[in-house]
Amino acid sequence: MNSPHEQRNTWHGGMSIAGSLQSLLGTVVIAVFVITFVVQAFQIPSESMENTLLVGDYLLVNKLCYGGGSVGDELMPYQKIGRGDIVVFHYPVDPTQHFVKRVVGLPGDRLRLIKKQLWVNGAPVKEPYVHFIDPANNPFRDDFPRLDIPYGGMEGKWWMEMRKLVEDGQLIVPQGHYFVMGDNRDDSQDSRFWGFVPRGNIIGRPLLIYWSVRSGEADRASPSSMGDRLYRFAYAVTHVFQMTRWNRTLRRVD
Repeated sequence: MNSPHEQRNTWHGGMSIAGSLQSLLGTVVIAVFVITFVVQAFQIPSESMENTLLVGDYLLVNKLCYGGGSVGDELMPYQKIGRGDIVVFHYPVDPTQHFVKRVVGLPGDRLRLIKKQLWVNGAPVKEPYVHFIDPANNPFRDDFPRLDIPYGGMEGKWWMEMRKLVEDGQLIVPQGHYFVMGDNRDDSQDSRFWGFVPRGNIIGRPLLIYWSVRSGEADRASPSSMGDRLYRFAYAVTHVFQMTRWNRTLRRVD
């Protein structure tokens, strides 16, 4: 039979283990809540947002900043989606994919491009973040919207829809939708080619680049065998200093 002292030690030991488990479970619950509802991690896979975002940038995205797009959001201190905001969203053509672009047209806006210059509601827009790589002029891409020359890479459904929303050479953004483009205007598959982003598709706004990997190193860290995650992990651990773009890591996204 255990002595009272031994019984107390056993009881305290049990409470210590229970307390540790409770703390661990609490941490896990909070982490799951944050990942599910507050922030989410994304990786930039293409050059469409250069030079604002580069291939190999890893983002933390604020999923709460805009609310859920419901009527009740008006009662909460959520931000409204603004012209010039960078947003992460479900690609309307294939919602399983995530895209990141910049909002250039709000519901009700009338917009057009004239020789790559964006005009909104009859006024030119200053866009210091825009990047051009092609000196040539593409009539559909750079003088948008054009109804006389369908572009080979655009969605057929969008071509038919767009024709109904153009007045006086300007595209009218319908309510509940947004027009988005990449900052790398000459190399971005965006709303010009597949249409508007519905409000319900928008996930949130990037907070910061929490890690940035040099594109060449990122390719070396991704072997041809997609199942070889152990190799990628080992490579990243042993080459973290060579892979990391330190001047971009922990940078805010504006």
